[in-house]
Amino acid sequence: MIAVTGATGQLGQLVIDALLKTTPAAQIVALVRDPGKAGGLAAKGVVTRQADYDDAAGLERALAGIDKLLLISSSAVGQRVHQHQNVIGAAKKAGVGLIAYTSLLHAETSPMGLAAEHRATEALLKASGVPYVLLRNSWYTENYLASIPAALQHGAFIGSAGEGRIASAPRRDYAEAAAAVLTSAADQSGKVYELSGDDSYTLADLAAEVALQTGKPIIYQNLPEAAFRGALIGAGLPEPVATMLAESDVGASRGGLFDDSHTLSRLIGRPTTSLKTAVAEALKR
Repeated sequence: MIAVTGATGQLGQLVIDALLKTTPAAQIVALVRDPGKAGGLAAKGVVTRQADYDDAAGLERALAGIDKLLLISSSAVGQRVHQHQNVIGAAKKAGVGLIAYTSLLHAETSPMGLAAEHRATEALLKASGVPYVLLRNSWYTENYLASIPAALQHGAFIGSAGEGRIASAPRRDYAEAAAAVLTSAADQSGKVYELSGDDSYTLADLAAEVALQTGKPIIYQNLPEAAFRGALIGAGLPEPVATMLAESDVGASRGGLFDDSHTLSRLIGRPTTSLKTAVAEALKR
């Protein structure tokens, strides 16, 4: 039995879709905070169980009989370590045989502000005694593609990434990688996968690609971190989210999102989705 936390989230749903290509639905368990939102998964034959990162006892019940667990990192920045500890502790008590954790690219040396909670979670996994494998994901390309409508409206992408190169990939590529690890016949315990796009780009490159595909003049405007954060808050983003995005851009400017190992494409057995293709798909939506 393979379980996936956060199964109704954007990444979780894609992981389950990838698992269904090779794994019977009855062997897949979707762990969800609100079962009422899991109707689509249940309709596919996937087993659904209620599980909340903050409910340690409930997590232990939900993980009964699970052989492999994908722990998708919580979206509650600042609360992740406690929540992940609940999942890891419950997995140990339930006798889970392997935990795969979605960490951050080069977490141990990353300049990204988000890295601290991932490093702490990796330490918890190591101390737990439960076999684990690390899926250290780079950025999701969608994180930047979400800004296309605003860029088209204002004629500019804004950010604080400078000339930092970003080796991102869409969520579906990372989802396929997670499914490949979870279904592999090889022992995955102790492995660390640094996962990123085959190619890298700067945010100026992204602006140029969108301009090329739309025929509209779009530039990249680099801002100081505080100014970018303020612009995001002004656009309606919650302050913690704006802070996280601004800090992440600065981290990207320091190489935090660059990797050229091609580990992700080898794991999924195909090239990662290019920026050109990802932009084209975003513009069709």
